[in-house]
Amino acid sequence: MLGAVLRIRLRVLRRHLRLRGRRRRPRSRRSCGETAVSEEEEGTREPVLLVSGMGGSVLHARRRSDPKFDHRAWVRILLADSDFKKYLWSLYNADTGYVESLDDDVEIVVPEDDHGLFAIDVLDPSWFVEILHLTMVYHFHDMIDMLIECGYEKGTTLFGYGYDFRQSNRIDKALAGLRAKLETAYKASGGKKVNIISHSMGGLLVRCFMSMNHDVFAKYVNKWICIACPFQGAPGCINDSLLTGLQFVYGFESFFFVSRWTMHQLLVECPSIYEMLPNPNFKWKEKPIVQVWRKNPDKDGTADLVLYEATECVSLFEEALQNNELKYNGKTIAVPFNMAIFKWATETRRILENAKLPDTVSFYSIYGTSYETPYDVCYGTESSPIGDLSEVCRTVPAYTYVDGDCTVPVESAMADGFAAKERVGVRADHRGLLCDENVLELLKKWLGASENTRHRVSKSRVMTFSQKGAPIRFCKD
Repeated sequence: MLGAVLRIRLRVLRRHLRLRGRRRRPRSRRSCGETAVSEEEEGTREPVLLVSGMGGSVLHARRRSDPKFDHRAWVRILLADSDFKKYLWSLYNADTGYVESLDDDVEIVVPEDDHGLFAIDVLDPSWFVEILHLTMVYHFHDMIDMLIECGYEKGTTLFGYGYDFRQSNRIDKALAGLRAKLETAYKASGGKKVNIISHSMGGLLVRCFMSMNHDVFAKYVNKWICIACPFQGAPGCINDSLLTGLQFVYGFESFFFVSRWTMHQLLVECPSIYEMLPNPNFKWKEKPIVQVWRKNPDKDGTADLVLYEATECVSLFEEALQNNELKYNGKTIAVPFNMAIFKWATETRRILENAKLPDTVSFYSIYGTSYETPYDVCYGTESSPIGDLSEVCRTVPAYTYVDGDCTVPVESAMADGFAAKERVGVRADHRGLLCDENVLELLKKWLGASENTRHRVSKSRVMTFSQKGAPIRFCKD
């Protein structure tokens, strides 16, 4: 039976590869124009630091009692769900602000191999993924390839920063690690300022750092290129993730990955998730809402549609999650909505809103467009209403969609509040932006990595690119 399942799995994966048509490319020292990079040109490169987002770093579990124990807990295709529960399920410590694994002997770390690039390149670097070329776990891989082909050198002008994405975006360890990485890149390149490329939640981490370490940011950073950042939150995705979880892989393949419920039990205790709730202070074109069809006992069980705006969702979260619990090593552990985390995240939002871009730093933004992106969420139906709100956590939601990248609405991604050199919309989904050819061409242009695009852009601009690269909308700020 197991052999039959594995054979089916292999056929599905091979079909997936044929459809995607992508393969892991061998890395070579070639330039963007397929010509060798001169030593003089190589010496003028400004260092690039790649910063990952939610779920975008390899995480290893280590045992304090056994120095030799080092196990990849995220990402993995084989034994994904069981290892996730065993090593990554956590509880928030309100005294320290840190998320701590349920197993006191376990410490979660990010591998620093390859100058930080290993942890954000291929998220499951196992032989299984390598042989079958499972591009679903290729993260910054294509971008790293492109930069190397353009003459960037690992450890001199190319670095990566992965971090424990369960933690808050303003936690001391994450900010100290980012500062250390900026200092390393600055020194290794001979005192050249760093160009940061962040993806998704990584943009919030960078923004927190800039807000809390403004002078340091100005000292070390030249350009910040932000990709798919949920500056004002990701309403539909994050509201629902706190109630029903988050799914990274769909279809048949989801049976071999972390389940939605398993992920949910972690996210309820993750400050980083609370920090991406929709900003209640932002002037949305239409305020995001959560709707619940509820039985009305005073009207013979007929259904009423109850609406919760961003500022009112806390009461929904509290009631829906009041009996939420998980079982770990034979123990039952309560995992309700965490008000301590919510208060911490409220302060994080204040820090994010106070961020000021230094005059010496150029800011660029890329966001995904043309994909249905969850915005409003609805649980239950008029014909099948919710009784007890705890039922919401076992309900398949219905979404109202807006334009975006499947995760972050365009409205949120564009609302950075900075004087951007350029903002560009690209037709790609949230993870697909990291390997989209239009995005890679924009990066070459903004980094000055190809001869025909070395000119600087003096005015702020907003563009949207089609899949073929032709602009379909253009306007100035």
